[in-house]
Amino acid sequence: MSTTEQNEIFPRGNQGPADYFNGTAWVNILVPKDQTGTYAVGNVVFEPGCRNNWHTHTTGQILLILDGKGWYQERGQAARPLSKGDVVVIPVNVEHWHGAAKDSSFTHIVITNNSPEGPVNWLDRVTDEEYNAL
Repeated sequence: MSTTEQNEIFPRGNQGPADYFNGTAWVNILVPKDQTGTYAVGNVVFEPGCRNNWHTHTTGQILLILDGKGWYQERGQAARPLSKGDVVVIPVNVEHWHGAAKDSSFTHIVITNNSPEGPVNWLDRVTDEEYNAL
């Protein structure tokens, strides 16, 4: 176990699907669905340079940044750098992506509202050109 893993608050969980992540990410669903069925909570660890695809959430999402350096970007907007202690409130149906900086791992908690359409609508990959322009 690496020093980084020893310092993590939650276990890494399972490797994120290659269809939705460009690079290696670890996803640990902490609360699959609360008792009201309203939301789910997960911990995601991105290795340096990893990011998820563009995607939307029918009922929004909240990110709580625990460690490392990363990025959040809404389609058509400038990317926002993220670090420990930052909070991102993602509006309903806004196309966005998030992931690690090139030189740092990145860990965040996701709070995702459940909906009949499912928690996420995956879209196209964030291209190397888009990511390298940061």
